[in-house]
Amino acid sequence: MQDVVKPSVGHGAVPFDHQPRTRLVYGPNSVERVGALTRELSAERVLVVTDPGIVNAGHAQRVEHILQAEGLGVVVFEEVQENPTTRCVENCVRVAKQAGIDTIIGLGGGSSMDTAKGCNFILTNGGRIQDYWGVDKAKKPMLPLIAIPTTAGTGSECQSAALIADEHTHQKMACLDSKAAARIAILDPTLTLSQPPRVSACTGVDAIAHAVESAVTTRRNPLSLMYSREAFKLCVPSLPSVMQHPGALEARGKMLLGASLAGLAIENSMLGAAHSAANPLTAHFDVMHGVAVGVMLPHVVRFNARDEQAALVYAELASAPEIACVSDGVDVAVDALIARLEALLNVAHMPRSLTECGVKRTLIPTMAEEAAMQWTARFNPRPVGIKDFVALYEAAFETRGDGDGLVSA
Repeated sequence: MQDVVKPSVGHGAVPFDHQPRTRLVYGPNSVERVGALTRELSAERVLVVTDPGIVNAGHAQRVEHILQAEGLGVVVFEEVQENPTTRCVENCVRVAKQAGIDTIIGLGGGSSMDTAKGCNFILTNGGRIQDYWGVDKAKKPMLPLIAIPTTAGTGSECQSAALIADEHTHQKMACLDSKAAARIAILDPTLTLSQPPRVSACTGVDAIAHAVESAVTTRRNPLSLMYSREAFKLCVPSLPSVMQHPGALEARGKMLLGASLAGLAIENSMLGAAHSAANPLTAHFDVMHGVAVGVMLPHVVRFNARDEQAALVYAELASAPEIACVSDGVDVAVDALIARLEALLNVAHMPRSLTECGVKRTLIPTMAEEAAMQWTARFNPRPVGIKDFVALYEAAFETRGDGDGLVSA
């Protein structure tokens, strides 16, 4: 009997099947093309899914007017909430059904994208969003979706997953289906100028965490690594620029593009333990997602760096924006990477410990158990269980990093 050769988790041995699903339209004021692009999808009546902040910023009205100028009917659902729940999706579906829409536009941050995708699942395939928890549960085609991010963070515009929280259990359900991916993503950095500094910081740290985590997962492959490294290279020098000069459009453009490329990396390689550890922090203590991921990320990098292959990938990742050179030694490069991540958290004015986030140590056992059950944990380069998450949470109660190593762009 012929032996079955198992692929390693090194740089080029993991098989993958990549089928680009989303057309990327990038550039300042590219949102002006939304009417023509929507018309190309044979749309007649469009649902714009967004949140009150985007409405107040004037972006929703701008998109609505552009669509109407193209002769399209438009209805706006503006009740998206942060970390959308099953109820939020159900409310969106009700509006969509009443309006008889044939195309969906997700306008805003990851929450708007997730709500738009969740609505699409139910509107086209029926049932409840719980029915699509998992992979490829939808049997029927979905309506065309256009994603227009106004934050540079989640990369949801380039992903086929909808993350929806159960209204009662608060469990985040990942509904992954290639049919849910956006047909078109419009990346207009001018839309991110309206972000409050806190949002720029949280979404920016999230994008960087996506690049770091997607680079080392057990599903990483040459394609995902290409996206991870380019995303990291774009975002690392750009986040300080955005924080120090909020009107720096070039830096915002790099952050937006980097976040989308990190989304493509996730689509091809998934995420790891930092995101698994972050979700219970959000569920129990309302810690913002970007803050939760940021606090945990340096500790997870230290944990994963004990794996030889992961350490090498980290070292090579650090070389992209010239944080360190692999030839100086893998350990040196990994230490430099961690120092830069900590410095970026400082420049983003992020809490540096769970104590600062208002987290209670007494809940560590519960959070560790929940973190170990998160879907992203299974893709971490090192096996990570409840005891490991306990140790990670304990470490995160201690403030570390003084900002050394940061070079402003």
